[in-house]
This record gives sequence, C-alpha cells and structure tokens, in this order.
Amino acid sequence: MSDAERMFAGLLDASHGLSLEQLPDLVRQQAAHAGLGNPLIYVADLQEDVLRLLTGRGPNAGAGSADEAGELRIDGTAAGRSFTSLAPVGPVGEGPGPWWTPLLNGAERLGALRADTDGSPEQTTLLQRLASILTLLIISIRDQSDSYARLVRKQPMTVAAELQWNLMPPRAFANGQVTISAALEPAYEVGGDAFDYALSDGVVHLGVFDAMGHDVTAGITANLAVAACRNARRQHVGLTETGEFVERTLIEQLGGERYCTAVLLDLDSTTGRIDWISHGHHAPVIIRHDETWTGTLSCPPAHPLGTDLGIKATLCHEQLNPGDRLVLYTDGITEAKNPDGEEFGLARFVGFILSHNAEGLPVPETLRRLVHSVLDYQNGRLQDDATVLFLEWHGPRDTPRSDSAIRRNLLSHTKRSS
Repeated sequence: MSDAERMFAGLLDASHGLSLEQLPDLVRQQAAHAGLGNPLIYVADLQEDVLRLLTGRGPNAGAGSADEAGELRIDGTAAGRSFTSLAPVGPVGEGPGPWWTPLLNGAERLGALRADTDGSPEQTTLLQRLASILTLLIISIRDQSDSYARLVRKQPMTVAAELQWNLMPPRAFANGQVTISAALEPAYEVGGDAFDYALSDGVVHLGVFDAMGHDVTAGITANLAVAACRNARRQHVGLTETGEFVERTLIEQLGGERYCTAVLLDLDSTTGRIDWISHGHHAPVIIRHDETWTGTLSCPPAHPLGTDLGIKATLCHEQLNPGDRLVLYTDGITEAKNPDGEEFGLARFVGFILSHNAEGLPVPETLRRLVHSVLDYQNGRLQDDATVLFLEWHGPRDTPRSDSAIRRNLLSHTKRSS
C-alpha cells in the first residue's frame, strides 16, 4: 500500500461514527502518511466573509499555535483566493511551503484546506484529493452537528431564519448539464424568502418564493409553500397544478391570512426548453450566452399564492441555447435603497452580473460579491429579504462529469465572452 493509499484508507476506515470534533486530529494523523504537514481545516461563515478554523475544541476555541489563525478574511488572503478561484494557491514562486485548496462539493464551496507540501504537482494533486474526501466527510456530519452551525455563524440567528436555512437545499450545485447558485440575505434575519431546486429524470425544477411579512409566520408561510411544491412535483404534477396545490395548502393551513408570490420553472436539461409560471412574482431575467441580449421573460402573472383571487396561471415557454443563463430573484435585490432613496434597480443588478462574469469568476463568487454590493448599498442592513437564484444551461451531455471537470467548467463558463 502506498503512502497516499494509507492516508485515504485511514480516513475511510475512521469515517463511520466520526464526529466533527474528531475530524482535525484524524486528518492530521492520516495526512502525515503522505507527507502533508500541519493540515488546517477552515470553513466559510454563512455570509462568506471569513474562513473559520475547525479546531475540534469548539467554535470559540481560537488558534492553537502561531501557525494557526482562528479566522481569515476571504478578501485579501491566500486562503480566500483559493476559496474564490476554486484553485490551489501556494507560496510565492510556488515551491515548498503552505498550500491552500478549496473544500468543494461540485459547485458548493465549504471552505479551504491548508497543508505544508514539497511544492510538487504530485503533492498538490494529493492535497486536492484529500480536500475532496474531507468535504464529503464534513457534508456527512454537518447536518447533525450544532458545533458546525455555531462555527459558521458570526451572530445570533432569528427563529424565522433558522426555519429557512434548514429548509433550503445547498446554495450551489453543478453537473454536466447545469450550474445552479443561490444567495439569500439578510442571512441571520431572513423571514419570508425561500428558494428551491431539484433534479429528476433530466428535468431541473426551480422555485423562488417571497412570503408576506418578515416574521416567523412569514417563514412558516414560505416553508409551507416549498413543502407543498415538493409534495406536488414528487407526485408528477405539472407546474400549473403544483401552483394550485400550493394555494390550497396555504388557504387550508393559514386560513387565507398569509400569501406568497412565486416563480416555478422546469428546465429540460436535454433540449433546453423551459416551462414556467408566475404567481405575482418578478419575471426571470435571461442572459444569452454571447451576452448580445438580456431581458426579462414575458408571461401573464397569476395571483399570489394563498389569496384565492381566481386568476389562472399561464404556462409559458422559452428555448435556451447552451450557455444561456436564467436569474430568478426577489424584490429585496432590486428595491434595495441607498441613503438617498435611490433603488439598486434591475439595470444595476443585471449589469453587475455581466461585468463580474466578464472577469471570469465562478458563479457562486459572482453572487457572493453581488450580495455584498447590495448590502453596502444599504449601509450593511437590508430593509427586505433578498434572494437570487442563478442557473446556467451548459447543453445536453450523456456522461457524468468528474469533480475536476465541473471545477474547470465553473472557472471557464464566464470566459467565453471576455
């Protein structure tokens, strides 16, 4: 058995029954077999401002040695450059020393892994593979770990936000056909916004919901709408019937006192055809692959879900080309106001996405910067929930793609126009 095989075998053998607190020591012991020294695990906070050290001694234990910083800014650090670029980052000259590589599950960024290496391509590759296994281990543990939840939070969270974050899928996903990424703010106080996505038999289902209010009941309304939507589609119900089912559920459970707007959309990942309906919500933005045309999709809206106004939903259609992008959002993005009362606006919103795509940034990084820009526009505090759900269709493919291929696609998909 080679040194690398010993490392990976040790990790896999110990993975059953592993706790989050045991993970740093386990990685340190097993990485030594392959010559990877002093490995440090950092995870991103909820708003992706900083990377926090997973010490195994509790979320507030802090650094354990001079080489360990308990918290690193994402902007302006080697760790942050690895996180944002989805690529390994080494010392100046790229020789022996500390190297960073992202903790990446498809398109979802968890954090970054640091280790001392000899600077060879072989050890850089080994570090990336260690990061891949480590990411899977963290994912298998985190949902049952309050320690993880505490580590990624920088401030207390409201009950409504607790509801929402435990409802929604990961904020990023990628495979051979699509890249999906989402952002949601204010992270610790979100109430009535929610997003959802799922894949089934070649169809990608997307949904964005904006419930009335900003309290716990708004969160319950959004949770109920998402749950009803999932329940309907898992019974092979079409989009218009799904909207009707969500409406009946909200009225039955909330007595017509609460409602939400929504966009529900299906993408056939083989053909690129999309079907969608609107229930009083903003129309999706479409950005063509060559960026020669951007605009909003047109579809007559039905009434908000839960109001029982009797306006039937219209099923609308659009054809995507490979590389086309769709952006679903709530009004907390476009209606954010600066101190002078000027709205962020749709034009500024779309322009921000286009300009940052031209820089060749991965989609999750573009959305991270967008949310920070909107927060800065309102002096750090949003007046309403703000959600963005971004999808790019890459075209039909028949074979699964490796993590490295997905990583390359995330890095290259925006460079076609730059």
